Amino acid sequence: MSLGKRAYEAARRLPQWARHVMDADIERYLAALPRSQMDALEVSGNAHGGAGWRSHATLAFPSFDLCQPPDPLPQADVVFCEQVLEHVRDPWRAARTLHDLLRPGGRLIVSTPFLIRIHPEPTDYWRFTPDGLRVLLEQAGFRVGAVKKWGNLSCLVANTSFWFPYVPLICLLGNRERLPLVVWTVAERAGEGQLPA
Repeated sequence: MSLGKRAYEAARRLPQWARHVMDADIERYLAALPRSQMDALEVSGNAHGGAGWRSHATLAFPSFDLCQPPDPLPQADVVFCEQVLEHVRDPWRAARTLHDLLRPGGRLIVSTPFLIRIHPEPTDYWRFTPDGLRVLLEQAGFRVGAVKKWGNLSCLVANTSFWFPYVPLICLLGNRERLPLVVWTVAERAGEGQLPA
C-alpha cells in the first residue's frame, strides 16, 4: 500500500470535521437517556455499541436491506441510522422500516449528508434538506423533533477530496445556516415519551 493510501486510511479513522458538531449534539442527547434500561440497534456501524445499553446489535448495511427487510424484524427502544439513507434506493420504504424497528415510544436518531461529495458505498442516491428529512420521517409515521443542520464553507472545501479530520484550533466550528454539510434529528414512534427540542 502506498504512503498516500496509508495516510488516507489513517485519516478516515479519525473523527470527521463535517460530523464533529452533529456527533457532539447526539452524544449530549444520549447522555440524558436511561441507556441501561434500553435496547439499541444500529443500522450499519457500531459507533454507539459501548454506550451502556441493556442490549445492542448492529444491522449491517447493505446486507441488512432497509428497503426489503426480513420478517420478523427485531425491535428496540433506540435505533441509529447515521449516514445511511443517502445510500438506499427507496428512502420512503427505508423510513417505514426504521419506524417498524422501534417499539412504541422508541427513538430514531438519524443523520444524513447534504453538501457532501458523492461517496458510492456501495451506491449514493440522495441528499436531504432539513425540510426534506422532516417530511420523509413524518410520512413514515414519526413525530419529528428539531431537525438540525451544520456546515461552513471551510469544511465544505476541505471535504472535496477526502474526509477531513477534526483538528482543534484549525477546524472552525461556526455554522453557516445555508451551507449545511450534515442534517440530523431525533424522531419518535407514536407512544409514550417526549421529544427533545
